[in-house]
Amino acid sequence: MPGKEIEVYQAQQGELKIRPYEHHAKYYETDQMGIIHHSNYIKWMEEARMDLMEQIGLSYKEMETMEIISPVLSLSCEYHSMVHFDDTVVIETRIIKYNGVKLEVEYRMTDKETGELRATGRSSHCFLNRSGRPISLKRSYPEIDTKFFEFTE
Repeated sequence: MPGKEIEVYQAQQGELKIRPYEHHAKYYETDQMGIIHHSNYIKWMEEARMDLMEQIGLSYKEMETMEIISPVLSLSCEYHSMVHFDDTVVIETRIIKYNGVKLEVEYRMTDKETGELRATGRSSHCFLNRSGRPISLKRSYPEIDTKFFEFTE
């Protein structure tokens, strides 16, 4: 549905403050050593990215309705300290690069109780139409482009 307007959340009284995403570690996410398996951090990054997009008024669901998809181009994660079952991890996300065609997001995961750094990561994404062709949000969806641009650091 190209041309469909996307509804964008507007902050009252000034700039929108992005709140961190929180994940409560589940028992099934642990490995044989009783710590969270490394693959789960990647899932948490995706959860946090979806939450970031919701907060800035660009839900993934709405973008997909507009026939925009955003696959992962690259992903990295550095593990600093272990997360155990029942810990709560606070994941701060921020858009560090955006040019209308590609998006890069940075993640910082800390223990909610102690503040200890657990992991850091980055993910890079592009924008495609439903048939898999690259698109420029600047040209095709300026209302979405503006929102990403506003939240790029």
